[in-house]
Amino acid sequence: MSLFTDLAYQYIDGEWRPGSGSWDIIDFNPYDGEKLASITVATAAEVDQAYRAAERAQVAWGETSPYSRRAVFENALRIIEEREQEITEAIIAELGGTHLKAGFELHLAKEFLREAIQLALRPEGRILPSPVDGKENRVYRLPVGVVGVISPFNFPFLLSIKSVAPSLALGNAVVLKPHQNTPICGGSLVGKVFEDAGLPPGLLNVVITDIAEIGDALIEHPVPKAISFTGSDRVGQHVAMVCAANFKRAILELGGNSALIVLDDADIDYAVDAAVFSRFVHQGQVCMAANRVLVDRSVEKEFTEKFVAKVRTLKVGDPSDPATHIGPLINSRQADAVTSLVKQTVEAGATALLHGGSDGNLVEPSVLTGIATDSPVLGQEIFGPVALIVPFDGEDEAVRIANDTPYGLSGAVHTANIERGVRVAKRINTGMIHINDSTVHDEPIVPFGGEKHSGSGRLNGESMIEAFTTQKWISVQHGRSHFPF
Repeated sequence: MSLFTDLAYQYIDGEWRPGSGSWDIIDFNPYDGEKLASITVATAAEVDQAYRAAERAQVAWGETSPYSRRAVFENALRIIEEREQEITEAIIAELGGTHLKAGFELHLAKEFLREAIQLALRPEGRILPSPVDGKENRVYRLPVGVVGVISPFNFPFLLSIKSVAPSLALGNAVVLKPHQNTPICGGSLVGKVFEDAGLPPGLLNVVITDIAEIGDALIEHPVPKAISFTGSDRVGQHVAMVCAANFKRAILELGGNSALIVLDDADIDYAVDAAVFSRFVHQGQVCMAANRVLVDRSVEKEFTEKFVAKVRTLKVGDPSDPATHIGPLINSRQADAVTSLVKQTVEAGATALLHGGSDGNLVEPSVLTGIATDSPVLGQEIFGPVALIVPFDGEDEAVRIANDTPYGLSGAVHTANIERGVRVAKRINTGMIHINDSTVHDEPIVPFGGEKHSGSGRLNGESMIEAFTTQKWISVQHGRSHFPF
């Protein structure tokens, strides 16, 4: 695809240029192994150039009227709508995303751009009273300056835009580093959209590289005042430590081990539909996915039979086929890890109601039950098409099992009694939870984020203002202060 070869470059200070590192990132199609692009990595020196360009460009941008800034996002939205087919094909090729997944990602990306248009106008200053006669306290809401954004491989176009667009809308400049498995959809393509939308040079820079080349240069660099990272909790913990050591703000959106809880009065057919989607959308490579499906023992038999029957209908194969539900995992390492995890869990005594095979990066769905309560599989994030069905007796046990994990990102509760569902939801230690719906949701104006190992800070809506601006107190003495000496 020409899009991949055309965008196989670094984007620094408004220029597309090759990196100067000593090795290349090879971008592969995870379904058929086709080489999409070869990109020479950026060095630490180029990371520095990107940050310095952002620092220079941000001064004028931060002083630009927010009414002028928002025109860029209106243009970007129009460009994505015009190029939707091309972007869809890129998501399918680079991520192994299905048509359904690509449509979901593009829909949300457009919604976040619409929110960025409004966000530019939202920061407000305040005038606060003072106990000192004649003094006026002004509190200004200002851009933080430069933001570093590190995006993941599972929803790279969306999750890059989700931090890039509000950062820019609020008057900041950005240096974006996409995941090395999705350098185009998560990086160069985002840069191209904003370049064509009329964003001034230097305000958005894209560096395609790896920690093996640059170490911690991206997060240690003195220019960025905030780092927005989406990825695993292991890497997120490292990012948080480096940010803390360098007095930077860290916004961390990390992994999950969400529970979808089916209470005894739930609509079973509907709960099955929600659970299958929550577990298997994008092959289970979603931080909000329902790793664990907790089912009241009184309805366990009916739910399990219907759940397994529905999972059997999911088509595994070529993601470019609109009929495909489950495409490939992102790489062979991930496919091997998921396959091995299922094998180990079954060998440890679990029952495989479905035991999916694998072919390259294609991994068929597995449904496991009868899992020992102390099994490590119950406490971890599974980034693949594996569902764990766990029975419980009553609400208290459901809550205990749901909370028995170091993660706390999303969740769902299914019940005929809405207020009962809310009472249970309030007891789950998670940043987001949904009544009678799937566990996989994101909306532009709600606070998105997790508890425990699932991250710190929130994104979306007003939370974007907290994440990407700072407050400055300027006092004005209209009279004369009296000093003790």
